[in-house]
Amino acid sequence: MSYVKDKLSFVSNIYKEKCPHCGEGHVFEKGLSVFKIPVMKERCSECDYRFEREPGYFIGAMYLSYGLAIFQGILGFLVCNALFPGLAIEWIVASVILPMLLLSKKNFKWSRILYIHIFPW
Repeated sequence: MSYVKDKLSFVSNIYKEKCPHCGEGHVFEKGLSVFKIPVMKERCSECDYRFEREPGYFIGAMYLSYGLAIFQGILGFLVCNALFPGLAIEWIVASVILPMLLLSKKNFKWSRILYIHIFPW
């Protein structure tokens, strides 16, 4: 039971954008404009955990973001194809690109947080 609880806590902390060490502090600044790039805090406000280890630490998160975007594009295609079979190619392309664009800011955040959780120091 503890194993399941740990895994649910892991997923919950990533979804809520919480610190991988204490699970309380937020990783990103709150209240930014919709069109601004999210700003990551240097340290956790609760446990003083340092998020960025060294320059270039989050280059690996780029691959996670790419994987999330591809998954969302494929999911958009499958949903569009299931709901509207025989749709014109323009609409199918839009159904692939639109989820990627709408969720790009969230992908940026989730990929960095997931990377911190996978490779904690």
